[in-house]
Amino acid sequence: MKEEICLCDTKKPYAECCGRYHKGALPESALTLMRSRYCAYAKGIVDYIIQTTHPNHPDWQRPLQEWKREIRLFSENTRFVRLEILAFVEGETVSFVTFTAHLTQDGHDRSFTECSRFEKVAGKWYYVEAVKNL
Repeated sequence: MKEEICLCDTKKPYAECCGRYHKGALPESALTLMRSRYCAYAKGIVDYIIQTTHPNHPDWQRPLQEWKREIRLFSENTRFVRLEILAFVEGETVSFVTFTAHLTQDGHDRSFTECSRFEKVAGKWYYVEAVKNL
């Protein structure tokens, strides 16, 4: 049986890459968290997206079931073509990842480029916000 290659574009087997984070291992950097979140969206692992979103993010003010449904629908209706990392600025507690998510929906290109901010709280990295859509 052929090993599943991770969708985050590292070319590594899923089990050795994002799969271990989806099963509970903590990403060691914001870049690793970014990759694992992209892969979680692609695989529809809704709880991982929520658990890795910073507690101060505005989505935490919404009803949880509504937020989960929105993530699930996005994942189901999107083809995740490729993740392209453009830049990574690593800090001890705040990091930035600039990336292009190559996506299609209903046969239309929905790719976007974004610079995201991540924050490390009590030893765990979280997605905070998109600081710039490029």
